[in-house]
Formats: sequence, C-alpha cells, structure tokens
Amino acid sequence: MEKLLFGTAGIPLSSFPQDTPGGIKRVAELGLGCMEMEFVRGIYLKKAATAENVMDTALKEKVFLSVHAPYYINLNAHEEYKLRASKRMILDSARMAFLSGALDVVFHAGFYLGDPPQLTYDNIRRSIEEILEHLEDEGVRVTLRPELSGKPSQFGSLEEILTLSAELEGVAPCIDFAHCHARSGAFNSYDEFTSVLEKVREKLGIEALHKLHLHISGIEYGQKGERKHLTLNDSDFNYRELLKALVNHGVAGLVICESPNLEEDAILLKTAYDEIRSKR
Repeated sequence: MEKLLFGTAGIPLSSFPQDTPGGIKRVAELGLGCMEMEFVRGIYLKKAATAENVMDTALKEKVFLSVHAPYYINLNAHEEYKLRASKRMILDSARMAFLSGALDVVFHAGFYLGDPPQLTYDNIRRSIEEILEHLEDEGVRVTLRPELSGKPSQFGSLEEILTLSAELEGVAPCIDFAHCHARSGAFNSYDEFTSVLEKVREKLGIEALHKLHLHISGIEYGQKGERKHLTLNDSDFNYRELLKALVNHGVAGLVICESPNLEEDAILLKTAYDEIRSKR
C-alpha cells in the first residue's frame, strides 16, 4: 500500500441496506477505501457463507476490511472463566475476519485491575502468545492489533502496544490518535504526532510506517482520559496537523474514522489528506 486509505468504523450511516455488504458498497460509492467491521457488542457474522459474501463484495468494490473485536475482552482478567472468554472472543473474531478477507483484528487488550504494569504486560503477552499459536495451527492468517487505549487505567499505552508488537510475530499496533490525546490532553501538535511516528519507526522499523492501522475521531476527555467520541469539528483534536505529519513521514495503511457521524468525518479526513499530499 502506497498511501493512506480512509473509511468508517462500521457500516456508514447512509448505507441502505444497513448490512455489511451494503456498507462496503456505500464506502466505495463515497470514494472511501476501507471499513472496519464492528464486532464490539458481539460477533454478528455467524456463518462461513455470510463471511464469504462479505469477502466477495469487498474484493469486487476494492475495499479493505478490518475487524474490531468485542469490548468485553480483558486478557489480564483474574477470574479464569473471564480470561478464557476473552481469548475465545479474539479467536472467534480472527476466524470470522479471515473468512471475510479482513487482514487486521483490533482489540482492547485489558485492564490493570490494581496489578503492577509489568505483571499486567506479562499476563497479556502470554495470552496473546496462546492465541497466536491457535491461529497458526488453524491456518488463520490475520494480524492482531492491540489498540492504544484512551484511559490511563486501561492497558494500552503507546509503549506497551509497541513492545508487544516488537516481541510477538503476528502482532502490530492499532494507534488511536484520539485516545493518545485523551490519555493526557497532550499529543495534539505536529511535533507530538511526529514523536509518535518516530517511536513506531524506532521500535518496529520504517516498514511499520507503511502498513499502519489508525483510528481518528474527535474526542471528549477529562482527568481520567476518554469520555466519548465527538465529531472532529466539535472537538479540539488537531487532525490537520496529524495528517501533515502522516504525509511528511510517508505513512501508509488504513485510517478508520470513529466519529459519531462516521462517513462525514471520514470524507473530511480524506479530502484534507488529498489536499495536503497535492501540495508536497
């Protein structure tokens, strides 16, 4: 991939019908290039035949797909049944993603639950290793992408997801720049965005910048971090400076817009990105 493709976190609001194939077709009609299938409240694709129809539609429309696994995952859960359920949700998401032609599976890895950060990291790393082994045995070829989280109480700092990606083959980061901003109120300037990209390059190599999976939206936040997503123009998020940094560092991959208005802000981002690229 030579540039960034922009798309929606889920089926566009203007899609009819409101199903995944219809959403893919609408993404293409809008001139966008990708869509993240939202399994966040449950893995709604249940049958292989349905998944294959999704893949066929995406191939025909030339739309790249990714998947966001359910929100209920905690790979640092203290109860064994919760830990097993979390692993199963990632495995099931990955299986359905693979059948649908999606290349990436994004997930929130877990919470500290009062544990020291290093212990939490070790527990989550061990669980991801087990998941990767199962996927390899099954021939399920996807990239697992732990997401940069929006609250300091939640596992998923930039350093944590980059370290997981450096240590485990088959793992790469999902960098949510709105979450990065919400964690501290910082990371909202060109230089700060550049520092994130430089950390990716230092930790994972320059090739990682050519296949990133990014989330962008407006964000409301407080002392405890993320509160809710906003439209870009209703927030203080400096998306144009982020786009300049992405262009100037040759970043390629998928940009998923998580704003409440979905395709409107996805188109806003793509339009601004194309304008910045044209002026280089």
